[in-house]
Amino acid sequence: MTCAILGFGFQAATKKAGVAKDPLTAGFEKVTVASVADAVDQITGQRGFLSHDMRPRTGNIRVVGRATTVLLKPAPADKATPALSTGFSTAMIDNSKPGEVGVIVIEDGLDVAGIGGLMGTAAKARGMAGVIVDGGVRDLKEVRGLGLAIYARSVVPSSTVSRFAGVAKDIEVQCAGVSVKPGDWIVADEDGVVRVPAAQAKEVLQRAQEIDDRETKMVPYILKFKALTKAVEVFNRI
Repeated sequence: MTCAILGFGFQAATKKAGVAKDPLTAGFEKVTVASVADAVDQITGQRGFLSHDMRPRTGNIRVVGRATTVLLKPAPADKATPALSTGFSTAMIDNSKPGEVGVIVIEDGLDVAGIGGLMGTAAKARGMAGVIVDGGVRDLKEVRGLGLAIYARSVVPSSTVSRFAGVAKDIEVQCAGVSVKPGDWIVADEDGVVRVPAAQAKEVLQRAQEIDDRETKMVPYILKFKALTKAVEVFNRI
């Protein structure tokens, strides 16, 4: 049903999102996620990559955009009504800007889905670049039809309703082992997800570009000598 009502409106939203692309977005779209992870290590001295089980579940795999966040915590059933459970997530999506990446953190929530068909439809309609869920995703068939990139740590049919309540949106969260603040950059592909601190994004991008360039130049040496040692000696990189 959802897929049948997409049509021109979603195409227009996606096109509009492309118009808003800035140099940082364009730059992060071209570098490898592995190089971004290395660059964050080198520039910040801290881990930027999310846990290994944060995997692409649906849609286009590549994600680049600024983070907008939501936090949910365990709650008794009377404090986890549908409105209290999903209210902050819904508000985050409904107020998102084209190209933003939703980051939904469900504290100890690997056995519940933080997003499904309805939220996915709204995120696609808003022109979001993707959604990262420290928790689960459901309605995979429906969400795949949207073409929305969703990364999650699990796939489960259950709901947060009666189990979890929203705490806040647009706050700093701990997502799959990494601190994410609103406005931080999220860069992801099939290698995984990396958070880039907003204040150091330009420096991280420049370093990632340098790493990509160096590795590209290493390939001919490896092919010529049929070994990696010589390339490592010349470029001091592995």
